[in-house]
Amino acid sequence: MVVTLTESALDKLKTTEIKEEQYPRIDADIAGGCGISVKFTLVFDEPRRNDSVIEYDGIQIHIDLFTKRYLDEETQIDYNDEQGFLVGESFASSACAIELH
Repeated sequence: MVVTLTESALDKLKTTEIKEEQYPRIDADIAGGCGISVKFTLVFDEPRRNDSVIEYDGIQIHIDLFTKRYLDEETQIDYNDEQGFLVGESFASSACAIELH
């Protein structure tokens, strides 16, 4: 798995005050029932026991096992003032399994 940061995301992370014992974490927000949509965000949180940690230019980015399942092989983190941190590609699936008896 490869995580890259754009120059604007890296600059923002380096200048953001982060509370002690908190780290940037890629988080997956899953919604839906019979089809899912996944939106990735960057949150600042305490480390979890089974996190994967990717270091990028001195910044440690944590990813929990649940989120890691949904990320692409390459994930980019960008930043702009209007939307904040933009993480990877969000996606939706309309697949639905129906079992008939």
